[in-house]
Amino acid sequence: MRFNRLLLSATLVVVALVIQVSVLARLHLPGAVPDLVLLTVLALAMVYGHVGGALIGFAAGLLADLAPPADHAAGRYALVLCVIGYLAGLARPENGQIKSATGPMAVVVAAAVGSTLLYAGVGALVGDTAARHVGLGSLLFTAALYDLLLAPFVVPGLMALARRSEGSSLADSNSPKASNVSSGWLASGTGLRIGSQRGQRVKAARARVARAGRIKGVKRL
Repeated sequence: MRFNRLLLSATLVVVALVIQVSVLARLHLPGAVPDLVLLTVLALAMVYGHVGGALIGFAAGLLADLAPPADHAAGRYALVLCVIGYLAGLARPENGQIKSATGPMAVVVAAAVGSTLLYAGVGALVGDTAARHVGLGSLLFTAALYDLLLAPFVVPGLMALARRSEGSSLADSNSPKASNVSSGWLASGTGLRIGSQRGQRVKAARARVARAGRIKGVKRL
């Protein structure tokens, strides 16, 4: 991943995790808790693609596993968000521009339901049966409802921020300096040689002009 992707993703994930743990988890809403970390992973995955989504999801899930007051096995939510981030990245449009909100909202609902089912399934494998006592049906409904209500305030803004970061990196790579270096690398194996050759040609042209001026001055005398 590029450095700007890594920096932006790490910042957004940490901020989302802090807000979720310190604010959303303390609202004591019935059923599930609004998953801001999941929405952040979805927004970044729909811009960066399936590989970036999987990496961001794994890192975000691992942080959520280690952040207090987590009481489940470490790596459980990392696996869930890694899979969700990968699948959400497959839904990214080719040009990175989303014309309708229907697609992202459908992705949010599917991710909320899928992450809850996958989390409960992994918990059943390791002996955690808390979902059975709470009620899996109510968890699925409330998780989809809360994430769907929160998504319009989170997902579009994060996607726009990620696209802007991608656009700045593309602009830097398409700058004249970068294009000269890349063309020089392709032509001669180094990006500095063509620049030096151009400088030598300019100096040679100036020397010829100066020499011609001196010869004309001598002839006039």
